Amino acid sequence: MDPDYLLFARAVEAGSLSAAGRILNISPAMMSKRISRLEARLGVRLIHRTTRRLALTEEGASLHRDLVAILDAIQQAEDRVTNRHRTASGPLRISAPTSFGRLHVARHVARFLQQHPRVDLQLNLTDAYEDLLAQRIDVAIRITSDIPAHLEGHRLAANRRILCASPAYLAAHGLPEKIADLAHHHLLAAEGQLPWRLVNGRARKLVDGQSRVRTNSSEIVRELALTGVGIALRSLWDVGDLIGQGSLVRVLDSWEGPEDLAVHAVHPRAAGRPAAVDAFIGFLRDIFRDASWNRGD
Repeated sequence: MDPDYLLFARAVEAGSLSAAGRILNISPAMMSKRISRLEARLGVRLIHRTTRRLALTEEGASLHRDLVAILDAIQQAEDRVTNRHRTASGPLRISAPTSFGRLHVARHVARFLQQHPRVDLQLNLTDAYEDLLAQRIDVAIRITSDIPAHLEGHRLAANRRILCASPAYLAAHGLPEKIADLAHHHLLAAEGQLPWRLVNGRARKLVDGQSRVRTNSSEIVRELALTGVGIALRSLWDVGDLIGQGSLVRVLDSWEGPEDLAVHAVHPRAAGRPAAVDAFIGFLRDIFRDASWNRGD
């Protein structure tokens, strides 16, 4: 492959020309010069140079997708020939959202290690979107609709979100019968989670207001809903068991959050990634496939 193509792909993976230069041991000035040379040869601009972080143009994003496909095909061909990277082993650093990680990742770690005893696993729980390259994270679990161009995403499960409240709250305040009724109820949401976007078939509604309690924690929102403070929009993976137990009750059943958000595993784009990464992603996909919160019923 043309060295400038490879350099461009590595720059996108690293997120900036300077970061890629450190990895490739090339000065930022030379990185910029070679990218400019590639742009001149192709006759298109590949990156915007107005931000500190590397931002791709439409042409740059298209070229990067094609280059990643080529690099992946080359790596797969090499693996088939040499039979390398078949045994999952070595360090594996995982990052996951706090609630999701505790409820749906941590409980399965023992089983994963039984299947892959040579993996040295580290699991960190955080609600921040960490820089995977800077933090040396191999795989991050993210609930998102947007996978950055420098990361490769694997959809693991749906993220259905439903309205719910405790029986005690509904007994005291009544059951809303239509979306407009929510204006007369206490809403519960963490910072940045309002307004709610709700869908019912082709119908779309926006529900705005103030949370009855201000908090930066989604886990607190769940606890507030459980103790009768108000109505919350929660993911089924978070409250499905509580609804099954009767501790929470669905409200306005036909309305849910839009389906754009899903549970993904993301990792830096790179040829020859460790087998442990693929093993962990495949393991979670198999676990989540039959989860009650991941079904469409």
